[in-house]
Amino acid sequence: MNKGFTLLELLVAIIIFAIVAVMAYGGFNQLVRQRDIAATTMQRVRDLQRCVTRMAQDFEQLSARPIRDANSAADIPALYVGNNGADLVEFTHAGWTNPTGLSRSTLQRVRYRLVDNKLYRDYWYVLDRTLNNVPVQVELLDKVSNVTLRYMDSSGQWQTTWPPGALATSSNAPNTNYQPRLLPIAVEFTLTLQDWGEIKRVIEVPGP
Repeated sequence: MNKGFTLLELLVAIIIFAIVAVMAYGGFNQLVRQRDIAATTMQRVRDLQRCVTRMAQDFEQLSARPIRDANSAADIPALYVGNNGADLVEFTHAGWTNPTGLSRSTLQRVRYRLVDNKLYRDYWYVLDRTLNNVPVQVELLDKVSNVTLRYMDSSGQWQTTWPPGALATSSNAPNTNYQPRLLPIAVEFTLTLQDWGEIKRVIEVPGP
């Protein structure tokens, strides 16, 4: 005569199944968390690579093309480090692709800014802009604590301002030290990230 399971045996089986299920669910949750962490890390890597590549391409194609100040008749240097704490650098670069054949230059004026731990790249559709020409603002990277830029002059010395020497702005009359078309021979930028520390690149600037 066949015997069925007793109530005690059923309870033991249910308890064992529940323990195994809890362990399996915990392992599944851990796998999901690891997957999410890996996906977040990979996205961060892609964002960082995109940012560094964008900056490197811009500096590699520096152009000795000053622009006209929207408020006066003075020139703003081809590469200019201003006095605004948020604005890091503004310059003209070549190689702005034009796949649709628009009536515009292949030179582009860009500006890098650091605001609220976010690095922005602004650009204008025209070089000699007016007050009505507002820049397109693109966020490149977040969690950026600091950005440091240095510029190597023709004597091999690193400068933290550019043009080196006495700077001329829209409010200063040009002087003998003012060379609006002067470009460095190399640019070094250092990104200090809140999560990954320092990322440094040195970009050689092609000669004219």
